Parts: sequence; C-alpha cells; structure tokens
Amino acid sequence: MAATLAAQKRNRAALNRHQAAKARHDRRGWQMDRRKRTRQLIELGGLVKKAGIVEITGDDRTLIFGALLWMADRLEGEKSEHARKVWRNWGRAAFEIEAKEKAGK
Repeated sequence: MAATLAAQKRNRAALNRHQAAKARHDRRGWQMDRRKRTRQLIELGGLVKKAGIVEITGDDRTLIFGALLWMADRLEGEKSEHARKVWRNWGRAAFEIEAKEKAGK
C-alpha cells in the first residue's frame, strides 16, 4: 500500500513538472503578449520600489496613483519636453550611480 501511494505521489509530481514545462514553452500569440505585459508591469513596479516611492508614501496606493497622474499631466502639458529632459537626466544619473556602486563591490 505504501509503495502504491509513493508511486502515485511520484507520478503526480512528474505530471506537474510536465505541465509546468509545457506552460513555460507555450508560444501562442496571446500567451506571449501576456508574458511580455507581465514582465513590463514587474519592471515598472521595480522602478517604483527602486525610487523609494513605496517607503516614502508608506505604500499608500492612492498617493502613488495621484503622483503618477500628476506626472502624466506634466508630460502632456505645455512644458512636457522640459519635464522629460529633466526626469530623463535624473533617471540616467541614478542608473549610472547604481552601476558604479555595483562595479565597486
């Protein structure tokens, strides 16, 4: 009886591994689009975290969303090119500092 239960457990584990591998290699268009979107959302969330927004706001989602809406409004306003230039330079500088810190370790 114990041998049968152990064999069932191994078979179930093998089936789960097979299904997981099959899901990872799914190449249907909608599945690829979904993975791409998920990756993008994770990266954007990482930028929010890296900027310290989560800690600064105490993870207040309404505050974070409001700040993002304000930023979007600035990017669509009259001085959008200036805002883009300033924010891009800040971002580039932060990435360069981070890269130097990693290289120095």
